[in-house]
Amino acid sequence: MNREKLGIEEVAMLVTNLNALSGSVTYIENVQHDELLSAIFDRSLWNYKPDVMDALIKFIKLLAISSGKYVDRCLEILTHQFCPPDILPLLKILARKDQVLSRVHSALKYIADMMPLSPMRLGPIVLDGMPPDRCSKIRTPSLVIYVENMLKLDLGGFVRNLMLAGVVDLLLNLDLQINNSSKGIFEMEQEDVNESTDHDLNDDSERPRQLSPEAKAIAEKLDSLMVLIFEHLESCGGHLIQTFQTLLDSFMKTVLTAYKSKFSQFVIFYACALDPGNCGVTFALKLEDKFFCSTDFPNIRMSAVAYLASYLSRAKFLSVSVVAGTLERLVDWCFKYIEMQDDEINPEAHRIFYSGCQAIMYILCFRMRSMMGDPQLKPWLVRLPLEWILNNKLSPLKVCLPSIVLEFLRQAKAARLFMTSEKFNFDDFLESELSREFGGMERLDMFFPFDPCLLKKSDSCIRPNFIFWSMVQPTYDDEDSSDEDVGEAFAGDDDDDGGMDYGIMQSLEEQHFDFDEFDSSLNKMSITPKDSLHSRFGGAINQPMRMPSRIRPSTSPESL
Repeated sequence: MNREKLGIEEVAMLVTNLNALSGSVTYIENVQHDELLSAIFDRSLWNYKPDVMDALIKFIKLLAISSGKYVDRCLEILTHQFCPPDILPLLKILARKDQVLSRVHSALKYIADMMPLSPMRLGPIVLDGMPPDRCSKIRTPSLVIYVENMLKLDLGGFVRNLMLAGVVDLLLNLDLQINNSSKGIFEMEQEDVNESTDHDLNDDSERPRQLSPEAKAIAEKLDSLMVLIFEHLESCGGHLIQTFQTLLDSFMKTVLTAYKSKFSQFVIFYACALDPGNCGVTFALKLEDKFFCSTDFPNIRMSAVAYLASYLSRAKFLSVSVVAGTLERLVDWCFKYIEMQDDEINPEAHRIFYSGCQAIMYILCFRMRSMMGDPQLKPWLVRLPLEWILNNKLSPLKVCLPSIVLEFLRQAKAARLFMTSEKFNFDDFLESELSREFGGMERLDMFFPFDPCLLKKSDSCIRPNFIFWSMVQPTYDDEDSSDEDVGEAFAGDDDDDGGMDYGIMQSLEEQHFDFDEFDSSLNKMSITPKDSLHSRFGGAINQPMRMPSRIRPSTSPESL
C-alpha cells in the first residue's frame, strides 16, 4: 500500500493498532512476534504524518525499555531514521526533516535516561549504519542529514567523541575514494611538459584526464560534509578545546598515516583557526613531537614534519613567534643530527634528516620576509646555523626538492642570510632522482598537505585564514633574478614576465572551482616530477634553469 495515500480511516486504524501494541510490549516475544516486529520496524517515519510518527515512536520507546533484549533493535530503527528514503523527493525531505528528527532524538534521549548503558551500544550502531560503500551511493542531501544527526547526538562524552571520530573517518574514506576513482589524473602529461615553455604550463601544457562522474559525486559529498563539520566546530563554543582533542587524536591515528589525503585534513586546520592560541599551538607541538620521536616509523615522522611545515607556512592565524619557535627547534634537531654523522650523501639512510631540512626551507620560503622585517627576529634568524645544516657532507641542498631549494636560496641570498663569502654552485642543486629517493614510494618529498583546498564550498570557509603564495612577499625584488651569484640558475630568457615566477605554488591558489571544472582542477594539483630534470623543465641540465612559472599545488602521492 502507498503509505503516502493512506485514507483517514486507514491512518486511524494504524495509530490505534500501534497504541494497542504499546500497551502490550511486555508480552511481545522474539520468536512468536518476529514477523510483526519486522513489519513495524520496516516502516520509515519519513513516510508518515505526525500522528503516525508519534504512535510509532511511542511503541519503540516502550519496547526498548520493556526488556534488554530489544534495545539494540530499537536503537537501530531509530538511527535508521537519520537517513531519509532515497525515493523521497528532496522537497518532502526538507519539509519533514525537523518533524522526524526531533522525535528521533527525543526518543534516544528517553531510552538513554531509562537505560544508562544504552549510549555505549548506540555508538557502534550509528557508525555501522553508514558504511563506506553506502556513503558513495546515497544522495548527498541524505548523507549530509545522516552526518548532521551523528554530530547532534548529545548523550555524553563517549558518544560525542565517538561520533566526531567517526565523521573524520568518513571524510577520509571519501577523500581516498576520490583518488581511487580518478587514478592517474594527478600526473602531468610528460609529452606536454617536454614540448612547452614556462608560460605554456598555464594553459595547454596539461591535458586533464576526465574525472569520472562517480569521483565528481564523491567530491561533492565531501565538500558538503566538510562545511557541515566546520559549522559544528563553530557551534562548540566553550567545548571547542575538548572537541579539538578528539579531532587531534583521530588525526594522529588516521589522517596522518594516510599519505594520500587531500582535503579531510582541513577540518583540523579550521579548528585551529577558531582558537589559535590553544588549538593552533597544540597542533603544531603535537606534529613537532611526532617528528622528534625516534621510536616512530620513518614514514610517520616524515609525514608529521611535512604537515608541520605546510601548516606553519599556510596558517595565517599563527603568530610569527610561534613559527619561529618551531623553526628553531627543527634547526636544533638537524644540527645535532649532523654532529652525530660521519657519512656522505645518502637519501635513503638519512631521509628523516632530509625531510627536516626541506621543512625548514619550505617554512622560510613563506616566512623569511616577515622574520627579517622583525627587529628582534632578524638577528636571531641570521644566527641560526642554517649554512652548517644545509651545506655539509650530507648535502641536503642536493637531495631536497629542487623547486624548494632554489626558492629558498634565492630568498636567503637576497636577505644575506648566509654570512660566508663562499658562493653556492647552483648547478649542484639540480638533481631530481635524489629527491625521489629520499621521498620513498609514498613520495613524501612532495607531500604538502595544506596546499590550497580545491573544494569550492570548503575553500570559501578556509580562505580567510589561509596564506596563498601570491600573498607572500619574498625577500628579493624582481631585479634580483639577474644578480651575479644567483647567475644563470635563475636567469632564463628575455620574456616579458621579467624572469622566473616565485616558483612554489602560484597556479591554482586563488581560484575557486565548481564541480563542472573539478576534473581539470584536480589534474593541476600535482607537482610530481617525471624521469629527469631535463624532461621536467625542458632543455639540457647545463643550460640556464628557470623555475616553472606555475608549480601546481601538491597532493599526496599516488599509491604505487
